[in-house]
Amino acid sequence: MFVDSHCHLNYKGLVEDQQNVLDRARAAGVEAMLNISTRASEWDQVVGLAEREPDVWASVGVHPHDADTHPDVETATLVERARHPRVVGIGESGLDFYYDKSDRDRQRASFRSHIAAARETGLPIIVHTRDAEEDTHKILADEMGKGAYTGVIHCFTASAEFGRKALDLGLYISISGIVTFKNAKDLHAAARTVPLDRLLIETDSPFLAPVPHRGRPCEPAYVADTARFLAELRGETLEQLSSATSANFRALFAKAAA
Repeated sequence: MFVDSHCHLNYKGLVEDQQNVLDRARAAGVEAMLNISTRASEWDQVVGLAEREPDVWASVGVHPHDADTHPDVETATLVERARHPRVVGIGESGLDFYYDKSDRDRQRASFRSHIAAARETGLPIIVHTRDAEEDTHKILADEMGKGAYTGVIHCFTASAEFGRKALDLGLYISISGIVTFKNAKDLHAAARTVPLDRLLIETDSPFLAPVPHRGRPCEPAYVADTARFLAELRGETLEQLSSATSANFRALFAKAAA
């Protein structure tokens, strides 16, 4: 059994065929899916799906791309929405200095608000970081100094050094289908070193379909392909990896396990 710890079931490419997408995931052995929100306008849809489907959970948050358009989404707003019984995480939030779709200072402020909400609610923060390792770590470490919180670096593609720093802060690392790409050599090396008890798997669907599904919209069923590749890469059995990553999901997203 597998858990897709990060997907976007309400995005174009999946939402048009949502029920069949869910059925295919279940047939592939996916026992739980975390449906991630990226802007406030999605929250009701994302939570609504989790209300209808017992194996789907929800997050509330604002992606760094959308930080400029959400100046009113502060910690109190996130905390209030996170009270819903099907909301198990905060985010995704973080820093994206690759596309720079929002002002960097606004991204930083939004990120800190999300971490504060994670701390206050006890729910993990789902961290997006791209071309912003130094700033991301600085904020994560600074906020940890204000009080402990939990979280995961989603769709990990950063350096091995950043990964070690994130692990030192107590965070988890989530690996997506990018790990199956032939040219992802640095990620292959980093993925081998993540402790099994701190590892998650995800699709980030409808993006980043793993081999052998390249060129198609990604969907939660494909997390099984990522798991198979990752188990072989790390020298573990598929049963070891799937069991551990599913247990890790329940440990980190404890509200879902409860």
